[in-house]
Amino acid sequence: MKILHFYRTYQPDSCGGIQSFIYQMAYGATQRGHNAEVLFLSRDLPSSPLETANHTAHPVKLDFEFASTGFSFSAFRKFSELAEKADVIHYHFPWPFMDLVHFATRVSRPSVVTYHSDIVRQKLGLKLYRPLMNAFLGSIDHIVATSPNYFATSEVLQRYKLKASVIPIGIDHAMYPVPPESTLDRWRARFGREFFLFVGVLRYYKGLHILLDAVSDTDIPVVIVGAGPIEQELRARARRLNLSNVHFLGEISEEDKLALTTLCFGVVFPSHLRSEAFGISLLEGAMCGKPMISSEIGTGTTFVNVDGETGLVVPPSNPDALRRAMIYLRDHPDQAQRMGQKARDRYKTLFTADIMLSKYLALYEDMLTAAKSGKR
Repeated sequence: MKILHFYRTYQPDSCGGIQSFIYQMAYGATQRGHNAEVLFLSRDLPSSPLETANHTAHPVKLDFEFASTGFSFSAFRKFSELAEKADVIHYHFPWPFMDLVHFATRVSRPSVVTYHSDIVRQKLGLKLYRPLMNAFLGSIDHIVATSPNYFATSEVLQRYKLKASVIPIGIDHAMYPVPPESTLDRWRARFGREFFLFVGVLRYYKGLHILLDAVSDTDIPVVIVGAGPIEQELRARARRLNLSNVHFLGEISEEDKLALTTLCFGVVFPSHLRSEAFGISLLEGAMCGKPMISSEIGTGTTFVNVDGETGLVVPPSNPDALRRAMIYLRDHPDQAQRMGQKARDRYKTLFTADIMLSKYLALYEDMLTAAKSGKR
């Protein structure tokens, strides 16, 4: 089976939750004997194929951006060329330019879209985009939500529920580097094992300003890993609050990330807006057997982290509640450890890449069968 993924960015040009998801999908499908390729836009990479570990990624030139949406003139021809050879096209929503390419190229192949997130912040843009969005989602054969929570709370997904299903995101532990003892020792010497960890791109919806407020006037150590658009703003806020217990590490290697996840007391994930649809770093914490703290925003974060079972869930934008949750776990280490073990068990039951991939491949096969029988 030939599978084409289409999204606005991809590794190594950009790293994030959706890029990681696409990589897991493409890598896993190729491991099972299929042919997976990825088409994406890039400002820096040459427009020539990139060979990853086992699949091909095709960057095309990012010509300009408007309202946080990338556009590429050369993407139309390249998408048409790759899609004509594909058996299944896998889109990743939201990205309005993708909708334009879909209609302009008139490629007729079985198609699925993974619905990663509602459009939350761009209210005016959404009003203008809505007709195209509805036409695009209406033309796709199948829509996949990444959690039952998001499926139930998204007005857009409810509109298309008759052709939608839920396949949770999964990750493969074997694809993560094993940190050597020397790396663990280095981080252990610096932070010990009592710190809370945040990993992610530093964006407006991550709620990190809430986390900083929550740990002000406390001795709770917090390590923040990642870079992003609001990094300097957050660092300035930490300085104003005199937060000597908060440590910004910026971007670090995957080996170092896993070492810190292995060593930390718990994972804190204060995202407060629905732009946070799932939370891959929560999954990584669960994979490593760590208790988690997240906010109830009606998305996949509360599907990964079940309140009172795998960790604690607090109201969004509530520093006091977040502080109380962190103190509670710190003061109840045995209970925190049990929550971490349940998080690990839940990961193995629901969130492995193998489970995710099997469900998607079965969906692809069903769409191909329907296309061959003329039931699309």
